[in-house]
Amino acid sequence: MIDPYNVLQTPFEESHLLRKLQKMLIFARIWEGLDEPRSVLYGIYEFDLRDKELYEQIKKDYELVRNTIKVKGFNALTGKMGVYVQPRTKGEGHGSTTRAFYARKTLLQRIIFNK
Repeated sequence: MIDPYNVLQTPFEESHLLRKLQKMLIFARIWEGLDEPRSVLYGIYEFDLRDKELYEQIKKDYELVRNTIKVKGFNALTGKMGVYVQPRTKGEGHGSTTRAFYARKTLLQRIIFNK
């Protein structure tokens, strides 16, 4: 969840987002169909935040969210923001007012396929 008060008060280096990324593992699986009788584990990956470019871009994404909340307000956050991490509505959207940070497809591709 994105707590606007917390995000405004917390620089990226001390953020909940960074702490989560430092502990997070990505389990990639091969989806075999709509009924999903089974799946195949493709691989297990972690965020390599020692990659300076990756770290700096995620920091910029966080700071964009932080600045948007400060200047335009929490309701100005949109899923169109961010290169690797985006602030999106939680759940299905459609009137939801809660937001959370989500990894974009480009981030997952970079981690899984080293692109």
